[in-house]
Amino acid sequence: MIPRREPSPLGRTTSGFLLVGFICLVFADIAISTGDPWKEFGLLLNGIVTPNFYQTDSLTLAIAYTMAFAMLGVAFGNIAGFGLALVFHYRVVRVGCAFIRAIHELFWALIFLQMFGLSPLTGILAIAIPYSGIIAKVYAEILEEADPRPLAAVPVGAGRTSTFIFVRLPDVWAHFRTYSMYRLECGLRSSAVLGFIGLPTLGFHLETAFKEGYYSEVSALLILFYLIIATMRVWMKKPLLPIYLIGAAAILPWGVTFSWAHITRFLTEDIIPYPIRAGGENMMASLVDWVTMLFLNQIWPGTIATVQLTMIALVATGLLTLFFFPLISPLLFGRTARTGGHVFLVVVRSTPEYILAFVLLNLWGPSMLPAIVALSLHNAAIIGHLIGRFTETLKLRLDAVKGLNRYFYEVVPRVYRPMLALLFYRWEVILRETAILGILGIATLGFYVDSAFADLRFDRAMFLILITAILNICVDALSRSIRSRLRLHTTLEER
Repeated sequence: MIPRREPSPLGRTTSGFLLVGFICLVFADIAISTGDPWKEFGLLLNGIVTPNFYQTDSLTLAIAYTMAFAMLGVAFGNIAGFGLALVFHYRVVRVGCAFIRAIHELFWALIFLQMFGLSPLTGILAIAIPYSGIIAKVYAEILEEADPRPLAAVPVGAGRTSTFIFVRLPDVWAHFRTYSMYRLECGLRSSAVLGFIGLPTLGFHLETAFKEGYYSEVSALLILFYLIIATMRVWMKKPLLPIYLIGAAAILPWGVTFSWAHITRFLTEDIIPYPIRAGGENMMASLVDWVTMLFLNQIWPGTIATVQLTMIALVATGLLTLFFFPLISPLLFGRTARTGGHVFLVVVRSTPEYILAFVLLNLWGPSMLPAIVALSLHNAAIIGHLIGRFTETLKLRLDAVKGLNRYFYEVVPRVYRPMLALLFYRWEVILRETAILGILGIATLGFYVDSAFADLRFDRAMFLILITAILNICVDALSRSIRSRLRLHTTLEER
């Protein structure tokens, strides 16, 4: 009798996540509620093929503002992140960075909007603060993984500062520069999305044009946005960086005024839970009632919806990645087909999830479906691009099988572990985006955060944001634990 083979840890983990994703999908709110979505979709397609670059007022200025917020936000994030990376070995620094990067840029923007209004400070800080936490973690990992052999040549008595500047930094500088370029691409997407809360970036004009049905204008704005990202390596040259930063600071509308008294009140009164502000003999009992009310009415349903949507999008991302990476793999398609695949993946991964979900929400109506499609498409395009590039390094035998057999039996088994590693690495990112999509009306935690800000209940909003940050930190820890247990390495990914 042949002994039964036990499933591998990798297989059990995959099966477990597929089962969780399926259960979440069964209970998900998935529906198309618009009266005639296909008619609206036809109008959108017509607009896409007939872009109108002259319909948007101040288009050049909107592009300039989008790039300016991204440039300054990423620059300050890099400076702060580099400094934090040098002391990242301290627990308090690691915990602090985990907390600030766990809060989405739009949540930071909603906070600063209450203090600085539509001042440029709102957009710059909303990008710089979470990015500093992300960059600190990545730079610290790069320094940790750097080749230690050059340190053996350091003469006895050399100072720590000199050793770092002349020995360690040159070895990792190319990695820092590469990652900074990728983070600038992310900053451009974040800057565009900030327009949805009123800042004068491309997102502001996109939202206005889409709600008014001007799809040709939407198409023109998206094309320009794609061109900016696609040509980054052409216009982003190191000698021009000081000029870009000075120009970015010069063109932003700094004339917007804000009140320091209002800021002080927001920080010292408005965000303090109401039972504490009110005081009284029953303050603790009132505080418990306040927290219980929030937990039962908002935190619990919002967390369930956030986790549910995250797990569905995570599993859908993995499945879509298996379809996407062959589009650019030299092992599976020829050069002509791969060119089209590259264009497709660049467009999909360059479109912010928030904007894609916004478009689909207007076409299909409010449900989890637009968010699932937006999240899975965007993240699958990112991972598919990385895995497709990874297949360029694989060597097959000269007599290797062709067609579907090559895909299923030669390529997929070799790329599955790195693909799963990248998928788990993106888990935290998907959760952050899931929470923020609540601002569009999907009942995740972001929905309740946005409602609290709209009702001027800033204490509730800050408490809910704290919950989203804790949830992100927990998922990040769980993801790292699974990757470590399965020995999955994320050396391919752009972080």
